[in-house]
Amino acid sequence: MRDTITPLSVQNAEHYTWGNNCDGWHLLKSDSLSVIQERMPPHTAEQLHFHQKTQQVFYILSGIATFLIDGQTHRVGANESIHIPNQIPHQISNEQEMDLCFLVISEPKSHGDRVNLGS
Repeated sequence: MRDTITPLSVQNAEHYTWGNNCDGWHLLKSDSLSVIQERMPPHTAEQLHFHQKTQQVFYILSGIATFLIDGQTHRVGANESIHIPNQIPHQISNEQEMDLCFLVISEPKSHGDRVNLGS
């Protein structure tokens, strides 16, 4: 039997915190595909890392994301996206004075497939 189809949002999705006061909400959580809405406060960053099997697309909802991808800096604004293939070192940061909100779409799911680099 199929699960009940219910619209999800930050009001009713499974929530978690990460990093320095950052938020995540699972909009789709399956082994083959993950869709998470995340919020990063001003002047926060995740640790540089890569995924062995997972490719990801980051779609910016609001703010400007600064990505370090394979040693190159990319700035991605609202209504823009960036694709990160597996095995590529990357890091997202919010260097702005406002919250950064985005979707991260991972195929397959990235949990358990992350290798942190440096400190």
